[in-house]
Amino acid sequence: MKLLHVSDLHIGKSLLEYDLLDDQRYILNQIIDIAKDNEVDALLIAGDVYDKSVPSEGAVRLFDDFLKKIKDEHIKTFIISGNHDSDDRLNFASKFLSDSDIFIAAKYKGELDKYELSDEYGPLNVYMLPFIKASTVKHFHKDAEIENYEDAVKCVFIEASIDSDKRNVILSHQFVAGKSHPSLSGSESPAVAHVGNVEVIGYSVFDAFDYVALGHIHSPQRVGREEVRYSGSPLKYSLSEANDDKSVALITLKEKGDVSVDLIPLKPLREMRHIKGELKNLIANVDNDTVDDYIYVTLTDEETIDDAMGIIRNYYNRPVNLDYDNSRSKDIDFDDIELKTESKPITDVLRDFYSMMYGVDICEEEMKIFKEVAEKAGVINEAD
Repeated sequence: MKLLHVSDLHIGKSLLEYDLLDDQRYILNQIIDIAKDNEVDALLIAGDVYDKSVPSEGAVRLFDDFLKKIKDEHIKTFIISGNHDSDDRLNFASKFLSDSDIFIAAKYKGELDKYELSDEYGPLNVYMLPFIKASTVKHFHKDAEIENYEDAVKCVFIEASIDSDKRNVILSHQFVAGKSHPSLSGSESPAVAHVGNVEVIGYSVFDAFDYVALGHIHSPQRVGREEVRYSGSPLKYSLSEANDDKSVALITLKEKGDVSVDLIPLKPLREMRHIKGELKNLIANVDNDTVDDYIYVTLTDEETIDDAMGIIRNYYNRPVNLDYDNSRSKDIDFDDIELKTESKPITDVLRDFYSMMYGVDICEEEMKIFKEVAEKAGVINEAD
């Protein structure tokens, strides 16, 4: 049995003003080609299909087109929800789609969804655990002792009566850790980036499964053992992922206990790059092969340069962000900043930070942009 494991598609995501739908269409078509070339039996999508709980029309159309192409290749598809997905929206038409071998588990309803596949080695059980919270499981299993996420997942597995002597695979969208926490990236949600022990699930909880297809973390990596794995997001969604090697996981299962995992690299339509140096040197040494990539710029010039981003835009088509790394930025005491800003309105914090970084006051137009971003991020309310 051959399975292809992907996750964290985040369809509909953008980088500032740059719409990523073309990039996502390109990488999804690449995933389809990989599935065809390797003659996979099933595709596992481990959550965060969409970037927002209310996806755009373009995002929905893109995912619909992707599913149609997968169906046309007669590849079974298993999809669970992630923390970014809307349970109800992702679950729409799921009963109808199951007739087309597209199986969706968007909401935990008191029991673990299970489907059985078969090959020359016998049955293979595919379990689907959508993103859950401890409170969700408590609602269905009121007598169980559930104090944290790990207790909740253990309870779900106990109720499912999983036979560890059989071949079992599971999709799960949770924060699973080995001896140390998995490597995070900047594009993951604050809930993940600041996860506490109460949300951590030890990988040994999944011992009954021959392969664990995880979603939630954007950097591809194993957790504890080779067969417990985050596939990672198929595209780079933050600067911290710029050096990641994005891939999909091809899993081959033979008889019980014989599992192999191969990582197949993905090549994006456009790369994400970080360039650093003095502005005059950066624009004098432009690589024409990179001008259409997503560029993060760090200037080391000591003096603030007027309209530096505008200058960069003359040489690169998709600059995402520009900051400074110089003596002024290095002198900032971030612990001191935290103490000073605890009781300040966010707008005052922004003014102080801007003045500290650039040596001038922020203009009203820039402040308006900052406030709009802060409102979208939920940091401030529209009335603030």
